[in-house]
Amino acid sequence: MAVLRFPSVVLALVGLLISCPAQTGCKPNSAADYFAGSVRCHREDKPHISPILYCNTGCSGKNPDDTDPAELHLTGGPGNPFAAEGPNLSLEQWHQDLAFLARELPKRHANAFHFVSRERFEAEVDELNGKLDRLNSDEIYVGMDRIANLIGDGHTYIRVPADNAKFPIDLLRFGEEYRVVATTSRYEKALGARLSKIRDTPIAGARDTILALTPSDETQVLRDSRVTGFLTLGIILHGTGIIPGRNVARYGFAEDDGGKFTIDIDSVVPGESSKLSWVSVPREPPLFRQRPDDNFWYTYLSDSHTVYCSFRGYKDLGKQSKGLFALIKQQHPGKVVIDMRLNSGGDYNLGLKYLVHPLRKLPDINRKGHLFVLIDPNTFSAAMSNSAHFRYQTNAILVGQQIGEKPNSYQEAREMKLPNSHWTVRYSVKFYRFVETGENVIRPDQEIIPSWEDYRSGRDPVLQWVLNYNAGSGTTTHFVRDSARAPTRRVAKADAKQPAARKIG
Repeated sequence: MAVLRFPSVVLALVGLLISCPAQTGCKPNSAADYFAGSVRCHREDKPHISPILYCNTGCSGKNPDDTDPAELHLTGGPGNPFAAEGPNLSLEQWHQDLAFLARELPKRHANAFHFVSRERFEAEVDELNGKLDRLNSDEIYVGMDRIANLIGDGHTYIRVPADNAKFPIDLLRFGEEYRVVATTSRYEKALGARLSKIRDTPIAGARDTILALTPSDETQVLRDSRVTGFLTLGIILHGTGIIPGRNVARYGFAEDDGGKFTIDIDSVVPGESSKLSWVSVPREPPLFRQRPDDNFWYTYLSDSHTVYCSFRGYKDLGKQSKGLFALIKQQHPGKVVIDMRLNSGGDYNLGLKYLVHPLRKLPDINRKGHLFVLIDPNTFSAAMSNSAHFRYQTNAILVGQQIGEKPNSYQEAREMKLPNSHWTVRYSVKFYRFVETGENVIRPDQEIIPSWEDYRSGRDPVLQWVLNYNAGSGTTTHFVRDSARAPTRRVAKADAKQPAARKIG
């Protein structure tokens, strides 16, 4: 187990767009929500970077309002003055916020009732309105976000507020299990354990409850990825009634040897995450989880004659991609890998201009078995779009897991704020179509689902499959999993000069 001051792992399994208070000095970035990529969002003081919570870009095409990521802010903790329940509003103010949401969301969304009926939407609003006087602010947030998620697309929801009472554990889902992949030294006993329940609610029941806060018309893959992040937020667990208060949660765990135990976990004081002593698995992260501060970097893997590119974000893509193509020209690789598993979006036009189209023009690379694109459920928004472009405009082989977001869906997000709580509501203003025929999903050509054992050991079976692929036979050579941790590589000179990923509060 590694003790981390500044963890080098950024896994975006979930797309939580979390608002950040003005005083924390948030910077705009290209956003992953949802759900989201992922590119990493973190504070200027480099706190622990959660493998789960991340910001995403809300746009697929060029959108001035979405070119930068939403702010991620980890919050919560013992004696946390910010972790008291959210906005202290009067009943009249809550009614005003709900009325604003009910009126403006259908008006501003491109097609609010493409999935849910107007009658169902209005009935849900009426039901919430009738019980506002009996609800606390967390329950009201959950009620409003549930209504927003009825619209159905992955870009429409209410951002998780900054005062969300984040518990200092990070989870990842492997099959039907949730494992603790990072926490603080105080709760190190939970590291690697399976989450079995939260207070008295079995984890399956908690998942079912929280699914209502995920986009109703998106794939189950995307919805489940978002649930994973919500399982560690006090605002969600309290608002859904899973825990009685937002600042402490009793988590139940199961060990591989059959042992069981519970831990009462306190939420973290806002801005204090970086001061905590974090521990995580694996001991050494695989290549694609390294260099978390770089949103675009590349290297030459000499053992496999492969140029590997980690494409996590779109900032300065025109400038940064020049170094990639210089490396390709210099090394004449047999394979080029574009890894988009931690990419939560930006402007897909930039991806087309600076990656898809230039790679398409390289005859030695744009052949089956020589160009690979790595994807997973959190390849979101513009990254999802560019994955489709790679599939239909090049000879790339897509490897990994199904993308969570539907390729034909409402996207291009805009924002509005509720008048009293100032919660941020996201909504889509344009329908995009990236698949002309067949099912409305983007599946990999070669599906590879990493196991808990892979993750714990620091292996990357997705990249390893590519490195072992034999272009001549269309098959892979023997799968040596141990070599997937961090393939021998020679870092290009331009590597060290790559600008850091955008940092936000």
